[in-house]
Amino acid sequence: MLAAAWTPSLRLGQAIVPVYTRGPALLAQTIASLAEAAPGRVALGIGTSSNVIVERWNGIPFEQPYQHVRDMVRFLRAALAGEKVTHDYETFSVKGFRLGIRLEHQPPILVAALRPGMLRLAGREADGAILNWLSPADVRTVAPIVGEGKEIAARIFVLPSEDRDAVHAIGRRMIAEYLNVPVYAAFHEWIGRGDELRAMWDAWKAGDRARAIEVIPDSVVDDLIVHGAPGACAERVLEYVENGVTTPAPMIIADPETTRTVMRAMAPARR
Repeated sequence: MLAAAWTPSLRLGQAIVPVYTRGPALLAQTIASLAEAAPGRVALGIGTSSNVIVERWNGIPFEQPYQHVRDMVRFLRAALAGEKVTHDYETFSVKGFRLGIRLEHQPPILVAALRPGMLRLAGREADGAILNWLSPADVRTVAPIVGEGKEIAARIFVLPSEDRDAVHAIGRRMIAEYLNVPVYAAFHEWIGRGDELRAMWDAWKAGDRARAIEVIPDSVVDDLIVHGAPGACAERVLEYVENGVTTPAPMIIADPETTRTVMRAMAPARR
C-alpha cells in the first residue's frame, strides 16, 4: 500500500502469492485492496510455491497443485469482477462470498509456471505466466506454450560483477538452494539441463551439501545468472525480452549504488 502511494506511476504486483497459504476470500480481499489503491497499475501473481514452503514451513498438504491453481484463478476471476460466489470447486468451496470493493479496473492474473501443464493453464485461464530460474534460450521453449498475446514475466538474477570467481561462487550457492527443490529440479530435467545437474542432485540427496555446490558447472551459472559490467548485464537481460519475455523483473544482487547504475543501464531510454 505504501508503494502505491509513493510511486504513482509504478506498476505493482506479487510474484508470487502461494494459493495454499491464503484462503480464497482473503486472497481476493488482499488483491482488491491493492488494486483500489493503485487503479490500473496492479497485477496479481499466484502459484503453487513449493512443497518446502507449503508443507515444511506451513504444515499444509501440497496436494493437487495444478487443480488448486486452476480453481483459484477461476474463483478470482469471478470475485474480482464483483460477482457473489457460491461454488464447489475441485479443491475448495466458497459459500456466498462477495467483495466489499467494486473495482474499476480488473487486475490481470499471472500464474507462476514451470512445465507444460501449468504453462498451458497460464495461457488458457489466466493473463500470462511468471517464469523463474531460466536462461534466455529457455524462454524460447517456454513462452510459446503460454501462447501469443499473453504476458510473460520473468525473474532474472543479476550479479553485476566482472569477478567471475566471485560470481560463480555466489551463483552456485543460489542454484543449489533452489534447484534441489523438487519442482525446480523437475523443470530443469524437462528443459534439458538434467545431465549437467545430475551430480549436484546426487550429492545433495546424499547429504553432501559442500560437494553439491562444488560440482555445479560454470556453464550452468553462466546460463542462469546474468553477470558482468552493468552494460553487459543490460544486454543479457535484453536477450530475455527478444526471446519472449514481456516483463523482465531483474533481481539485482548488489549494493544500492551499483543497483542504481545497472537499473539506469537497463532503462529503455538508454537502448
